[in-house]
Amino acid sequence: MGVLVLVSLVLITLSFRAGEDGPLSSVQSTGASVLRPFAVGFERVAQPFRDGYAWADSLLSARSEAERLRVENRELLQRAIQSEFALQENEYLRRLLTYLDSPRFPDDFDPVAAEVIGRPAGAFTQAIVLAAGSSNGVRVNDPVVTADGLVGLVIRVTPDTARVQLLTDEEAAVSAVDLRTSAPGIVRHARGTRETLVLDRVPKQDRVKAGDDVVTAGWRASGLSSLYPKGIPIGKVTSVGQTDTDLYQQVQVDPFVDFGSLDAVLVLVPTERRP
Repeated sequence: MGVLVLVSLVLITLSFRAGEDGPLSSVQSTGASVLRPFAVGFERVAQPFRDGYAWADSLLSARSEAERLRVENRELLQRAIQSEFALQENEYLRRLLTYLDSPRFPDDFDPVAAEVIGRPAGAFTQAIVLAAGSSNGVRVNDPVVTADGLVGLVIRVTPDTARVQLLTDEEAAVSAVDLRTSAPGIVRHARGTRETLVLDRVPKQDRVKAGDDVVTAGWRASGLSSLYPKGIPIGKVTSVGQTDTDLYQQVQVDPFVDFGSLDAVLVLVPTERRP
């Protein structure tokens, strides 16, 4: 090893001192010419291996980049979904606040805002569960509304939750009037449908028409009052029919409230109950 290093140093020194025209220059040129075919051959043999290594390296890099992009895409999609939900919830809550400050909000009632946290299982059950109960002042028979209109009635209460019977339940009923004609009737669930209502017991002489708004009747007499305050929107008349044998008109009502997408509601608590 030492001899080889010494020889290399001597050759480098002689080549540096001799310059390009020295005797070692011709030796170097001859050596380079002799070795060139071997260098070219080695280059050709080695090139496929280098190309293969570069391809494998680029493939691994591409796979890694693709996985990173997939993860980033999933995160962006999740953020977009969360943002859309937040936007919808914000708009929904703004409408509730606007309703609270509007003249349409019933007098003599205080609102208790509550989130919808569940829907009882059952093919024929039309109810929701709220994250508010007796500890919030909610009691059985308190009406429940949104900015769109009437939702239903509280039928069961615990300290922290309340169960609400929706207006679309088969056993629900509320006295109502046609807003244009003041024709009285009772809003009930329409048989054979899920979210369609009927205004029942409407006399034939009252000229109810499609497009009329239906609201709660509400009443007060001798210190008593109905469960529902007066003037809460219920729905819009979609069709009116009658036959010679029927005692009453057949009035179908499309509710204003979308009962399948309730996120938050207002429980109306009578102010007279305020502690």
